[in-house]
Amino acid sequence: MYLKDILFEDFVNYKDACMTIFTGDCSFKCCIEAGQPVSMCQNSELAQVEHIYVSDDTIIKRYLDNPITHAIVFQGLEPMTRIDDIVEFVTKLREARCYDTIVIYTGFYPEEIEEELYRLAPLGNIVFKFGRYIPGHKPHYDEVLGVNLASDNQWGEEIELI
Repeated sequence: MYLKDILFEDFVNYKDACMTIFTGDCSFKCCIEAGQPVSMCQNSELAQVEHIYVSDDTIIKRYLDNPITHAIVFQGLEPMTRIDDIVEFVTKLREARCYDTIVIYTGFYPEEIEEELYRLAPLGNIVFKFGRYIPGHKPHYDEVLGVNLASDNQWGEEIELI
């Protein structure tokens, strides 16, 4: 899998201790739609980092060997630009008999990524953070994710088998 960075133990991005994988590319749609300069995005520096390749097997082994983490979060720029990598990774994780929660932070809304949701839903226990960041909107606590989100138009939702 091509990624930008990885946190092997993260206690901020989900209600359970998780491994967080920063991946994807970004069109900076949030900034563009809000009329903000891209430099205002919290991920503008991450966008400059080169992707590195780390095998799925290496990441999975590291995850399974860690008794602290109980979920994997994909975020960073826009993970949905790497949907093939994510589907392949989660499939391998499930084949390893690990059914821990997979969380995907996306700036898309469900209707914009229906095909991708259909691909992920059968893999089970997938939670999404949907919605673009909108400057000026109030942050709020999301019950599904168990964390504060930056805009009140963002929400967590488990996708069901379709």
